Amino acid sequence: MSPYLCHIEPERFEFEADVIARRPNAVLLDKSYFYPGGGGQLADRGVLHWNGSQLRIDRIEMEGRNAWHYFDEADIGKVPGDKVIASVDQDFRSMMCQLHTGLHILNALVYQRFEGSLVTGVQMAADGTARIDFDLPTVDNNELRKLEPELNSLISEGLQVNAVYLDSAALAREPGVLRSRSVAPPAQDDGTRIIEIVGLDRQACGGTHLSKTSQSAPLRIMKIENKGQHNRRIRIGLVK
Repeated sequence: MSPYLCHIEPERFEFEADVIARRPNAVLLDKSYFYPGGGGQLADRGVLHWNGSQLRIDRIEMEGRNAWHYFDEADIGKVPGDKVIASVDQDFRSMMCQLHTGLHILNALVYQRFEGSLVTGVQMAADGTARIDFDLPTVDNNELRKLEPELNSLISEGLQVNAVYLDSAALAREPGVLRSRSVAPPAQDDGTRIIEIVGLDRQACGGTHLSKTSQSAPLRIMKIENKGQHNRRIRIGLVK
């Protein structure tokens, strides 16, 4: 089972929590449904409320299994009470889920079409764009641009998106679920978390995703760049 409560209850955006430790610009809660970020995905944002006061959380930093919730600069100096009500920014989470799910679909198309090409880097941005780098030394950029219609067709199909866990033995029996050359999903108690887009793809990932692909806005391929001899960078953006 994932150590992240946002994986266990992905639709929970408000919760009560106790403040169990403090820093001048951060608090540690006894539980948290914020996604802490990782693997190219930005951490959740949100608000802490207490006794008529509030402050904004603009980043999460993990120390072991402790998720420190850092304040927006404008709120540094405020001291939350011992008990707070936390609200996760649903719009921001939704945007990250759409981008992350779309990147999985694009990853699946590239992996299937171009001989199992691996990912060399991923980064999502707060403006609704993202980039993904592949080890694709010989592919023509026009062939990658041609993936956009199929990418959006798969989004509109409403494919189910599930999370499952594989132990090390099952993981070894399923080649192709580890797609990154350099980044592994966070360690889990019960195995490696696999995101399955039913009928299309299965790959290891620790981020947040949609439950159906049709919950995403369409995506456009904005730019394709050569980054060194091997890396090909594809930039995508949500169509607003």
